[in-house]
Amino acid sequence: MGRSQRTRIALLGGVLCAIALSGALPTGGLRSPEAVRASPLPVTATGGIHTIQHVIMIMQENRSFDSYFGTFPGADGIPMANGIPTVCAPDPDDGTCVKPYHDTNESNAGGPHGITAATGDLNGGKMNGFVAQAETYFGTQTTDVMGYHDANELPLYWGYASNYVLQDHMFEPTASWSLPSHLFLVSGWSAKCSVASDPMSCVNNSNLGPPSKGIPESPYAWTDLTYLLHKAHVSWRYYVATGTKPDCDNSSQATCPPAYYNANTPDIWNPLPDFTTVQTDGELRNVQTLDNFYTAAKTGALPAVSWISPNGTVSEHPPSLLTSGQQYVKSLVDAAMQGPDWNSTAIFLSWDDWGGFYDHVVPPRVDQNGYGFRVPGIVISKWAKHGYIDHQMLSFDAYNKFIEDDFLGGQRLNPSTDGRPDPRPAVRENAPGLGDLASDFTFPP
Repeated sequence: MGRSQRTRIALLGGVLCAIALSGALPTGGLRSPEAVRASPLPVTATGGIHTIQHVIMIMQENRSFDSYFGTFPGADGIPMANGIPTVCAPDPDDGTCVKPYHDTNESNAGGPHGITAATGDLNGGKMNGFVAQAETYFGTQTTDVMGYHDANELPLYWGYASNYVLQDHMFEPTASWSLPSHLFLVSGWSAKCSVASDPMSCVNNSNLGPPSKGIPESPYAWTDLTYLLHKAHVSWRYYVATGTKPDCDNSSQATCPPAYYNANTPDIWNPLPDFTTVQTDGELRNVQTLDNFYTAAKTGALPAVSWISPNGTVSEHPPSLLTSGQQYVKSLVDAAMQGPDWNSTAIFLSWDDWGGFYDHVVPPRVDQNGYGFRVPGIVISKWAKHGYIDHQMLSFDAYNKFIEDDFLGGQRLNPSTDGRPDPRPAVRENAPGLGDLASDFTFPP
C-alpha cells in the first residue's frame, strides 16, 4: 500500500470518527437526522437560529465547485451523458477541446485567478476559457484546470458533504482573486480609500492589488462586520495559521519566493488589522495565532464569531497538497466537535476563489461587483441537516447575514442604518435571491 493510499484511508477514518463524535454516527451505525435531533442536548440559547452561539468560518484557497464536487451525487455538477462529460474547453496550443477528467494527483497547478483571467474564463458566458487562460499564464501547455477530484482524493470533504450540508451554488463574492474575496468576507465590500479616518473617502474596487513592493492596498476605512460586533458586545476572533503565505502578493505573478506571515502581519489573508475600525476599537488583540483557536475550543471559550485563515502549506492553494489541507481542516473541525461548545456551534467551510479551475455554472449578476465563480461550501454542525444539498444562491454575504440575524438582531452593514456610513454601492446581505443559511439547519423549537 502506497503512502498516498494510506493517507486517504486515514482521512476517511478520521471523518467517520469525527462524525461519530458529532452524534451523527454512533457505534450502532448511522442514525436518522430525527434521532440525532431528538438527543437531549444542553442548549442555553432561546432556540431557532439562536441555538448557534458560535460561528466558525474556515476559508481555504482556490478551488471551484466542479473541481471538488463536480461528480458528487445529486449536486449540480459537471454536465454528463452516460458518465461522459458533454462540455469542454478549447486548447489553443493543439486545437483540441479538453473535457473535464478525473485528476488523481495530490497537487495541482491551477490557473490564473485575477479579474482579467476571470473575464477570460467566463468567455462571455460560454464558460470555456479555462485552458486558454492557464496556458497564457504559464506559457506552456497545461490542462489540469479541467481536472476534477472525487472521494478518492477528497475523502474528508466528501464525507462531510455526505453527512452534513453541501452547498452547490455558493459563489465567491466577486470575480477576482484572494484579496477582494477576503475583504468581502469580513466587510461585505472591497474598496480603495484615500483617508484612513474617513469611510466616505473609499471608492468601489474589486480589482485591488498590491503595488510593486508587495504591500496590500490599505487603509481599509469602510465599515466592517467587527464594528457592528464591537458595538453589540459580541465577541470575535480572527485566527491566522503562521507560516508561508498561500499565494503571491500579486495576482499577476505565476511564481514568487516563499514569504511568511502571522497574526501580527496585516496581509491579503489577514486584512482586519488594516481596518480603521479594528484599530480605533482597540481590537487588534482579537487577531490571533491559530493555537489560540485550539485552546478556546478545548476549554469552551470560543468567541461568537471566528474566522480562520490558513498558511500556504495547508491552504490547498496550488501546489499545496490536498491531503495536507484536509488534515488541517479535520484538526479544526475535530477541535470544535470535541470541545464543550459543540452543541451550539456552526462551521461554515468554503474556498476564497476558483483558482482558475473549471466550473460550468455562469455566475449570477447581483450588482456591479459580483458574483464570481462557484466555490465549494459545506456546513458542519450538530444541527445541520443530514446529507442535504442546498441549492440556494449563496455567497460569503450569506455568512454575514447569518451572523447579523443570529447576534445583531438583523442589523446589516447598511450605510443608512449602521451608524458609520460609507459609499458602498449595495447592501450585499439584502441582494435579491440571496439564500438564507438558517435553512441548512433543523433547530430545536
